Amino acid sequence: MQVPPRSEIPEQHTWDTASIFPSEGAWEAEMEQVIAQLPELAAYRGRLADGPETLADWMASVQRMLRSLGKIWVYASNNHNVDVADQAGTAQYDRAMGLYARAMTAIAFAEPELLAIDTETLLRWLREEPRLAIYAHYVDELERRRRHVRSEEVEEVLGQIIDPFRTAAATHSVLADADLTFAAAHTSDAEPEAIQVTQGNIDALLASPDRETRRTAWASYADAHLAMKNTMANCLAAGVKQNVFRARARRYDSALVASLSANHIPQAVFHNVIETFRRNLPTWHRYWRVRRQALGYDHLHVYDIKAPLVGESPHVPYARAVEQICDGLRPLGQEYVAAMRRGVLDQRWTDVYPNRGKRSGAFSSGAPGTYPFVLMSYTDDLESLSTLAHELGHSMHSYYTWETQPIVYCDYSIFVAEVASNVNQALVRDYLLRTNPDRRFQTGVIEEAMSNFHRYFFLMPTLARFELEIHERVERGEALTADSMIALMTDLFREGYGGEVQIDEDRVGSTWAQFHTHLYANFYVYQYTTGISGAHALAHGMLDGEPGAVDNYMAFLRAGSSLYPVDALKLAGVDLTSPEPVERAYAYLAGLVDRLEGLLGQGGAQTRGETDD
Repeated sequence: MQVPPRSEIPEQHTWDTASIFPSEGAWEAEMEQVIAQLPELAAYRGRLADGPETLADWMASVQRMLRSLGKIWVYASNNHNVDVADQAGTAQYDRAMGLYARAMTAIAFAEPELLAIDTETLLRWLREEPRLAIYAHYVDELERRRRHVRSEEVEEVLGQIIDPFRTAAATHSVLADADLTFAAAHTSDAEPEAIQVTQGNIDALLASPDRETRRTAWASYADAHLAMKNTMANCLAAGVKQNVFRARARRYDSALVASLSANHIPQAVFHNVIETFRRNLPTWHRYWRVRRQALGYDHLHVYDIKAPLVGESPHVPYARAVEQICDGLRPLGQEYVAAMRRGVLDQRWTDVYPNRGKRSGAFSSGAPGTYPFVLMSYTDDLESLSTLAHELGHSMHSYYTWETQPIVYCDYSIFVAEVASNVNQALVRDYLLRTNPDRRFQTGVIEEAMSNFHRYFFLMPTLARFELEIHERVERGEALTADSMIALMTDLFREGYGGEVQIDEDRVGSTWAQFHTHLYANFYVYQYTTGISGAHALAHGMLDGEPGAVDNYMAFLRAGSSLYPVDALKLAGVDLTSPEPVERAYAYLAGLVDRLEGLLGQGGAQTRGETDD
């Protein structure tokens, strides 16, 4: 549970940033090269209507610049995220973000100029100039956004605000990852052991079999955020106001409409997530009862939600997890598994273990020209195994997209990304349940699945409801304060827990402060729910051997953003404009609760013999 400094992490367990640039000097040289390109790109201003050859030259130049810019950002981001308290890494990341904003400003004239060209002319140029043929989808997407692309001057301003507008999210992140001081947790022993609490080990502490460890870690984590509630609330309020400003600047009716329109997602998809969640809350209420009874408690608290039901979670070292993930993903084919195994074991895609100052959570990150890297804090348990499978799903999605698509179609949306990651988890979980009949192991796997669904089908819909309300309050001209957001969050969780879980109002209500990336991304979180729903539908087809299921899925991975997200998923075999996949996923969730109840019933309640506070 003690978290080492970055300097003590063995190199083989860190990601290979040298694969991007062999030295900081090489990174600096690429920075200078991009800076030198910007005047060349600016020289195209007013010339994009000259003809198809000029336009093709422009598009090629922009793609080269974006490729370099992506590598610059990933190198700096990787260095920053492994130790956010390191000032040199922070400065490097800040420079990369500043260059990104500068580059976006330099090319801001392009879309207004393209929209000034008659659509029929553009389509004719695509047919006449072979180098432009790949941009047919881009032109269609641009045409759909015509009303929302502003004048050259306004677009330049919107480009310039990218860098300063990240300050609210960046400040919240620095507070959470670098400046928060967490009180030590402690065990229930006669002579309690003090345990350091960090962003890197909080999840492991909340899954401890020792209730006092869980309780004190949960309280420490919440209280540290509460101590900064006013600053964090000010940051989040600024982030929401920025979303509203951008939506209005681009003539959208609301921030929600702006977010959905970017990927042509019908509004009904968002509202269906909320409505389906509320209809299925009784499943969650039943799960809380099953958990409380299995633990032998009179009352279930929030810090008991990840308490192991069968003692210690099965021990899964990192090397074994990699092998089990590879075995579980064999339905996707030998090529998929071999590329993933090579990436993890030989190319050092993954930054594996927690260290002090490491950014919290787990994610996949990269750009064309780099590996699809994974950051996580592996803790030798089933949840870490599942997290690794999830992030490698993202990375393999990027791997196939970048291998297949030009730069213009490499930045696919979270709406499709969360399907790829959850397909990996669904397939690996199925493999684990089929190949190890041990009751305790099966219970552990289902506990991990419920933990994952808790995040995707409970926390994220709750946060989506919160996000909708705080945006609507700003759009109505109302204020956002720490106390008003804590009260709103508490009310939403009270409904979600349905009286089955005890609520410490301020600590539960501060949950929004603990999501210092998600809530700045303008209606991001609902896509976790749609993603896991689509994933389970596709995994079911592949496991059942449906004809074409695997080939269609691989075509989806290779499509990137060359198709609209809904269309890409239809290619894979699922229609997320329909509520049916979400309802089916809730039915699967209810089945997991049934199965867990049966497993626990075989051996009686796994009581801890502990009293409530």
